[in-house]
Amino acid sequence: MKIALGLGCDRDTPIATVRAAVTAALAVCRERWEDVVAVGSIDLKADEPALLELAADRGWSIRFYRADELAVVDVPNPSETVRKHTGTPSVSEAAALLAAGADKTHLLIEKLRHRGPDGRNATVSIARIPE
Repeated sequence: MKIALGLGCDRDTPIATVRAAVTAALAVCRERWEDVVAVGSIDLKADEPALLELAADRGWSIRFYRADELAVVDVPNPSETVRKHTGTPSVSEAAALLAAGADKTHLLIEKLRHRGPDGRNATVSIARIPE
């Protein structure tokens, strides 16, 4: 199955935390790193070292979406806290759906948050890419 990741994280989250979050999300939905063919996040993270390093390590390109693009996506778990900080009620779920070209019925992982040992958070959502 081809899947898309939606990624979010605190500023300056270590790559190990982002990698652990993706690993955990993939394990929950029984998918593999090799199944990932699309990745998305918010444009505020276009310079986030961990996201850029992970993408380079895996050979992925990441599409960074504007807040207004993410805000119109119907997601199961909108957050006013996320909206306050980013201008959109969803980053990872909306980015996964946009990257997959899918609607919320294709979400395999709605929003998995992982806190690293340093207290920083990474969030991963996974959407199945329609065939």
